[in-house]
Amino acid sequence: MTLPDTFRAFRIHNDEAGYRAGLEMLSLDALAPGEIVLRTAFSSVNFKDALAGTGRGRILRRFPLVGGIDVAGHVVASRDPAFQEGDEVLVTGCGLSETRDGGYAEYARVESRWAIPLPRGLTLRESMVLGTAGFTAALALLRMTENRQHPGLGPLAVTGATGGVGSLAVDIFSSAGYEVHAVSGKPEQAAYLESIGAARVVARDVLGTTRPLESARFGGGLDNVGGPMLASLLAQTVPYGNVASAGLAASHDLPATVMPFIIRGVSLLGVASAGTARDIRDEVWRRLASDWKPRHLDRICSREVTLDELPATFDRMLAGGSLGRTLVVL
Repeated sequence: MTLPDTFRAFRIHNDEAGYRAGLEMLSLDALAPGEIVLRTAFSSVNFKDALAGTGRGRILRRFPLVGGIDVAGHVVASRDPAFQEGDEVLVTGCGLSETRDGGYAEYARVESRWAIPLPRGLTLRESMVLGTAGFTAALALLRMTENRQHPGLGPLAVTGATGGVGSLAVDIFSSAGYEVHAVSGKPEQAAYLESIGAARVVARDVLGTTRPLESARFGGGLDNVGGPMLASLLAQTVPYGNVASAGLAASHDLPATVMPFIIRGVSLLGVASAGTARDIRDEVWRRLASDWKPRHLDRICSREVTLDELPATFDRMLAGGSLGRTLVVL
């Protein structure tokens, strides 16, 4: 396939002229090295992308870089015999939009060691509705089940439930046989949360306690918020339940005590999706394409945008105005 001389990309700079991001015309030579060139079909917008694209968070470790921590598309050139022209692949995390150019471009160059052949059971579009958010939610469930989490322990709480990770967690956990209690500060979205699998929608003040232990009401859960809410979830988790920590939408602090750990044997599990080892990454995507595949991806994908619409999308997300997942269509 003949590759273009230039193509559109959303690029982020930080130099003597300041922090700025926007559309530029780039050549392949401007991209970070890699064995595979993709014609990008889809990307997505994650909280991390919004922080990077606006400069409100320290995400990029070098500049300039193309934004976008997710990418999916077709191989148009490959120096790795494991990938052929026309193959459908996806990459999430793995340094995209941190140390190397990401998916907000019409073409992307990626390292073959992190490229995932599109699993049977998913389309390219579905893979990016999932993206890092779905991968994170499924990785949390994998970590919990490996630590003996099971539906008999009780309902799983999901905080920040209307966000990308939260929405997909509600769907994935319920698909896996768990009763899910969605914790949200947006009562107007209760019908949405119930439609994607929540058995109950509970207000944020349910996790407003500051006591080191409370009556146990949850079998465990996934926290996307941090701060007092995570501490309260730990205090309300049953003996030997698991709480996975995957975000800090409210705070990076954890004002907790050791009481849930030493009295109830509660486990706090970290979920760091970007640097997940390849064998675990393959297993998570296998599950996402099969028994853990969300049943309501079209509902969770609440918005589709183009590269031109990214700045407004970032602002809306950081202002708390997003719902579910935003797909970037190229």
